[in-house]
Parts: sequence; C-alpha cells; structure tokens
Amino acid sequence: MNDMIKIVVNGESRSVPSGLTLSEITSGEAPCGGHGKCGKCKVRARGNLSAPSEAELRLLTEDELKNGIRLACMTYAEGDCEVETLASSADTQIVTGGTSVGFELKPTFKKYGVAIDIGTTTLAARLYDAKGTVIAEYSRLNPQSEWGADVISRIEASMGGKRDELAESILAALDEMTVALASSAKVDTKEIDCVVITGNTVMLSLLTREDVEPFSHAPFEAKRLFGETLSAKEIGIISLAPDAFVYLPNCISAFVGADTVCALLATDLCGSDCAMLADIGTNGEMALSYNGSLTVCSTAAGPAFEGVGISMGMRGAVGAIDKVRLVGDMLEAHVIGGGEAVGICGSGLVDAAAAMLEAEIIDETGTLDDDPFILKSPVSLSGKDIRMLQLAKSAICAGLMTLAENAGLEPEDIPKLYIAGGFGNYLNKESAAQIGMLPRSLAESSETVGNAALVGASMLLLSSDMNAKSQMMAENARTIDLSKDKGFSEKFMMGMMFEEI
Repeated sequence: MNDMIKIVVNGESRSVPSGLTLSEITSGEAPCGGHGKCGKCKVRARGNLSAPSEAELRLLTEDELKNGIRLACMTYAEGDCEVETLASSADTQIVTGGTSVGFELKPTFKKYGVAIDIGTTTLAARLYDAKGTVIAEYSRLNPQSEWGADVISRIEASMGGKRDELAESILAALDEMTVALASSAKVDTKEIDCVVITGNTVMLSLLTREDVEPFSHAPFEAKRLFGETLSAKEIGIISLAPDAFVYLPNCISAFVGADTVCALLATDLCGSDCAMLADIGTNGEMALSYNGSLTVCSTAAGPAFEGVGISMGMRGAVGAIDKVRLVGDMLEAHVIGGGEAVGICGSGLVDAAAAMLEAEIIDETGTLDDDPFILKSPVSLSGKDIRMLQLAKSAICAGLMTLAENAGLEPEDIPKLYIAGGFGNYLNKESAAQIGMLPRSLAESSETVGNAALVGASMLLLSSDMNAKSQMMAENARTIDLSKDKGFSEKFMMGMMFEEI
C-alpha cells in the first residue's frame, strides 16, 4: 500500500496515496486520454514530484518548466506537493439556450422536471415548473474529459477497466447539477419527479455502464438504442427521490444519438419538405429531411473545433481568440474577456484560416510559409494546426455533400440548414464558406439554433405527445455509413483544399 501524502490543490489541503498522477488527484482534463500527446493538461506544481517525462520535455518550453508548469497526466506526486490548476470551467462559454417550435404543454411530471444534455465536452440542464417555465439553469464541463476529449478515448478507457469510474463521474456531476438547480430555485430535489437526459449514444451508454466494445470496431452497432424509462435509483442519481422517472430518449444508431433526435424535435426538421441539420463538434451528426424521408450520418471531425490537437487551442473561455478579421493588410484578433490572449478556440480558428487565406498568408493547399504564424502574441498557429483544421472542416463538408447527393440533391437545392451546438453558435458562417467548411449556398441559408439537444429534451419533458414523435423519427431514419461510401471519401479528399464550394 502506498504511503499517504499531503497535497494542496488550489489552496485546499487533502491526503492522498503517493504515486498518483496530478490528473488523478485533481480529476482534471486529459484531452488525449492521458497519453502525453496533446499538452493540454498544464498545471503549476511544486514539491516532491516525478522528474519531467520525455513528453513534458517535448511539449513544454524551458521557461514553462522553470516556472513550475507540468503536464498533469505525466507528473506523479511522490511526496508532499502543491498544485494549481490553470483552467476554470466557470470561464467557459456553455450554450444552454436555443430555439424551438411550438407544442402543446402536457408535462410528464407533477411538480418539477429537469432536462439535461450530456455533451462530450459540456453538460447543460434546465429546471421547469408545471407551467413550462424555466426556473433555473446550470452548466458545467463534462468530468469524463479526465479520460479523453473525444468518445474514442473514453471508449478505450471503459474497455480498459474504467467503466464504473466513467459512470460514477458523470452521475456525481448530474447530482451536483440537480442540487444546484433546486437550490437556485429554492425547491427540494425530492420534488423533482421526472428527468429527461439526452446525449449521443456513447454518452448514454457510459452513463448506464453499458458495454461500449461494439463501438470500437466495424460494424459499429450499439447494444442499446434507449428510448427507456428508468428510476433514479436504478440509474444512480441519489439526489432525487428513488422512484423519480429518468427518461433516456431514442438514439438512431451507434454514432447518431438521442441528442440528434432531440435536435430534430426542436427544429421540427421532419415537418419540412426539404431541410438539413448539422450539429458540428467532435462528432458531426447530420440529418436531411426530404419528401417525407429522414436520412442521417455521422462524421468524425475530431476535437479540433474544441481546441484539442491545436498547438495553442482551447475551448471558448476567457483568454481565447474567438474572432479574427483582416483589416487592411493586418489581422485583427478579438479575445474573450478583453485581456491577454492565451489560446484560440474553434470559431477563432475558422476565422483565422479565412483571414489568412484572404491575406495570402496561406494558400488554397493550406501551405504556411511563415511557420508558426503569430496571430496575437503569444498565440500562434502552426502548419500542423492548419492541417488539423483542414481534416475537420473537410469531414463536415463531405458529410453534408454526401447526404445531399444520396437524396439526388445539390447543396443549392436545400433551402435551410440548421446549425446546432455550442461551436455552431459562435461560428462565422462567412468564414466557414470561405474555407470550404460549408457549401456557400448552405452557409447563406443557415440558421443557428443553439443547444437544440437540450431544447428537444425539454420538449420531451414538457409534452407527452413528443415521445411517440421522437420514437417514430428514430425508427424510420435511414443511416448512411460514410466509411463505406465511396462518394464521401472522394469529397473528403477534395474538401481538404481551402476554396469555396
């Protein structure tokens, strides 16, 4: 048994076994799954620590190491030490609002109900009374980021023996959220008698301790597609009354989840003769409603839009460059919070590429001669960063184009594109069109709808009529497997170029 040591985390003293990584002690983020590849889990630490690893020597500058900056996933606490985390979830911009269509109020609860969206990166929740009024909102980061920024990393972690830890981390977060919502509204958590929890298929599987091994290889078939009502006791949310209902909406397939189904409800996509939906994030989920048929697909855009894999990437938080424009012959960058730039988030990355293309700092192939290029000191972009963006934006565009092609349509034939999700909420559509992330016609017809997954979950909570509707959409949707679609591969390769489509 390891000796117990004293560690001070952000001024709070605690006793832990020696030999743990700082990530394990602080429950901090490990976007690359703790493999020492991304350099995103920086902390400031001093005391009895392991010597810098090869990964730290490669990813941290000499000045950072001199100032006590370490990678939490690579640094072991060998004795008493102090740690200061450098990122705050309170500073992160998390979208909880969104637009919705009208529906008849028929609440599925008696006193109070909660709608929750479990996103890969963020969690968002709303508390409603029986009149359908939002009486509290709460959001936070997903604690499962300790095991990686994307679903693939978390699938690997679950298969590697962390299944219970992943479930317990998200359940603890859900308890924290329900308690915070109830406290804000001055109600008793035991009066919350129904909760709707949406998320992608992997997130719901991790929540319910389902075996995620089938997600790791072809043919990628989920064991459960949900559409289930459980009790709070069964699922493990201890802040609620044991018999409170917890509804997990229907998923469509392994990588098109309940979050997409809820977004379909929020936008009433299936009520349109022809319209498209795209939830752009780590896993881009897309849908096309045309002539009464619903077709969906999912494309792995990677976590570049969340800042992962980008040398100075970060989420949309204080200190992030979120907008860039060309003024004269100079690039002008806007920083969230107005202070010194610390990094760049997804919307800033798309803007930067468009402005750099216009200024001929990069060409249509993405070649960057001045590598790295300083955007706003000390934040820079490297040639590798540009390549990561090309892969992500090409995956999104190729997915949209393939959906259209399978319906016999051109992008210009589609009169409306709904863009859902936190990243999409801040995306500059003109920049997205300039770099070929969205076809020009779809960018011009697009409408941002915010956190449509949470809005759709709220509709399921507030109207019992929505249950059958969502189930019907999920069961009747046709999924295109892009990994087997030759047209997608061709479009993906062509989409690597920075040019309008």
